[in-house]
Amino acid sequence: MAIVRWDPFRDLAEVQERVNRVLGDFYGGRGQDDVMRRGTWIPPVDIYEGGNHEMVIKAELPDIRRDDIDIRVEDNTLTITGEKKVDETVKQDQFHRIERVYGSFTRSFSLPATIDTEKVKADYKNGVLTITLPMREEAKPKQIQVQIG
Repeated sequence: MAIVRWDPFRDLAEVQERVNRVLGDFYGGRGQDDVMRRGTWIPPVDIYEGGNHEMVIKAELPDIRRDDIDIRVEDNTLTITGEKKVDETVKQDQFHRIERVYGSFTRSFSLPATIDTEKVKADYKNGVLTITLPMREEAKPKQIQVQIG
């Protein structure tokens, strides 16, 4: 008989896995047989104000080609769509485990009226999409000289 060190979190992890399996099946989750056909996923983003009176959106899009990303600005809404495709050189029966999510995605963001939608720039490097949204000239803060009389 082998001595096994007791880990209280192992039991908790097993319970969580069972609950996830039950709820996943109930809410139309993905079973083991359809891991290659996973659908919609949502890439995480950071949104912050840049130093040059601009908003910046950074989205993690690992392992996605530039050609598979579409960025549109319409009616003060920025929409990012794309697709992460499964490596077709690896067959389904060769996989031992698939944890990464594949399929198409769409993210939409309402833009404030202060954004100049004509000057939006996008850069994609190292799996991170950076979209720079500059503010309109009239929305930028202005310094006013006070005249002392």
